[in-house]
Amino acid sequence: MSDAGLSALRVEYRADSTATLLDRPDTLAVLGFGATETGDTDPRHLCVPLRPLSSKAPREHWTVGAEVATGRDGDLRWAAGGGWRFIAIELDEARFGGIEAASEHAYTLLPAHVAACPERHLQRVWNYLDAINAGEGDQERYRLFCNGRARGLVARGINHYPAATAIGHHGPRGLLQVYALCATQPGHALENPRQVSAWQYPRQYGPTAPSFARAMRLPNAALAISGTAAVTGHASRHHDDVAAQADEAFTNLASLLERAQLPAFDVHSPLKVYVRNADDVPAVEAALARRLHAAVPRVLLQGDVCRSELLVEIDGWRFAS
Repeated sequence: MSDAGLSALRVEYRADSTATLLDRPDTLAVLGFGATETGDTDPRHLCVPLRPLSSKAPREHWTVGAEVATGRDGDLRWAAGGGWRFIAIELDEARFGGIEAASEHAYTLLPAHVAACPERHLQRVWNYLDAINAGEGDQERYRLFCNGRARGLVARGINHYPAATAIGHHGPRGLLQVYALCATQPGHALENPRQVSAWQYPRQYGPTAPSFARAMRLPNAALAISGTAAVTGHASRHHDDVAAQADEAFTNLASLLERAQLPAFDVHSPLKVYVRNADDVPAVEAALARRLHAAVPRVLLQGDVCRSELLVEIDGWRFAS
């Protein structure tokens, strides 16, 4: 166990089959990507509806160095071990009348479950919904999602936000997918000095500011990095220039690493790169080659960023070398 009383959480991209990874007793979660990933009854397995932009996408494998227990609670499923907890919620918006109510339901379930668990500290959340940019003005689906998320969190008295990602998928219509990492010990939220904190965005971005921190220093000292795009201050940069946007995103990531007093990304830094347009993959890969060591694990996925003018977003992890 670590000094924080936690087993060693690791996240890796693996080519092994889902069944092989689930056979390990210390597996906390296995995330598969794209429509070809088949479902599984194991609560640790989640099919993420984002199309891989490479010939063969790996699976994202979370391990905790301890035996993992699993269970289900209505729309929520969980796995826990070694002081860590994985939670996944999948909802059909049609049950709730739309994305706003579905989001509120998800963010009512999530903190209520966490509060009743030993792993009661919410660290990191991922949110995937379809047609994220559809709708005009305050009726844009992402803004409606933010409304529902905030109401759910406020109802539980939560005002210290986890790290998070919100990306639009091209999978089943009306599918809202929320999954999270929790721990028995608190993390430390970090903001980026180059950016206005998302929860302090001005009204022009919607009636409810996004409820997330730019990164979370986990209690095991690793860094969980939120979705990071070409935003400085609160404004989007480099409209229609995906290469410049990718470079700006990397500058923001470097700023976060500096804030966390961590070195540059290396083999222990698995990253997810969300690309809006598949035709932009060569330009994004060129930017990755310029800014990352070849040993840094990465997977490219087709996903829509929460602002329609943004073409690429990056999130991931920085573990100790």
